[in-house]
Amino acid sequence: MNQPVLLVIAHGSRDPRHAATVHALIRRIRAQRPGLRVETGFLDFNIPSVQGVLESLAAEGVRDMVALPLLLTRAFHAKADIPAVLREAPSRLRIRQAEVLGPSPLLTAALERRLYEAGLTPADKSSTGVVLASAGSTDPEAIAVIAEIAREWRHTGWCAVRPAFASASLPRTEDAVRELRALGCERVAVAPYVLAPGRLPDRIARGAAEADVLADVLGPAPEVARVLLERYDEARMPALAAVGA
Repeated sequence: MNQPVLLVIAHGSRDPRHAATVHALIRRIRAQRPGLRVETGFLDFNIPSVQGVLESLAAEGVRDMVALPLLLTRAFHAKADIPAVLREAPSRLRIRQAEVLGPSPLLTAALERRLYEAGLTPADKSSTGVVLASAGSTDPEAIAVIAEIAREWRHTGWCAVRPAFASASLPRTEDAVRELRALGCERVAVAPYVLAPGRLPDRIARGAAEADVLADVLGPAPEVARVLLERYDEARMPALAAVGA
């Protein structure tokens, strides 16, 4: 049985670092799953567009594909934008929409990887407060997920973990940094829970000015690539089950 094509749907940005990071992640996915055809489409700002990729695949004769939102939470893009684009796809395509990436223990592991790359060590955990800084959303479900990730991450040994948001929601990164200082954490680290550089990650970085450590964005971390492939496999599982029935 041929594997469905994987179409990774990214948001897109005027910041060239965004697309470069997405393409680096796609290269890692291809390296982890040789033989799987992986395409990329952008909702805005960058090319190729999602619609353009869908039309090209249909013209080639592709029938089965999995559309995977390159998003960490189920907010507006996952609930509205992406389904709307997929509804306009050529009718010959059989498309299954995969779930967003988060939450996942692998993403938490990627966050810790970035903190250690920024200079922390596992021995620093009990004396370090962490700001889990996300882009933010007006969707209550997405905000609740970030808060829950922070609560669960705290139980792995950090002095404290506080969520923060670059837009739409409060607190801001700088306020969470100050709160952790007030709690008495020996050092404060900011862990951006974002996939690629851009305007909002830059805002997180500015808010981390008073922190001791600022980690890099998740980007093409191997754990992120593994989560993508997990979501792909979950989305195509019903088809595999039907074949085995």
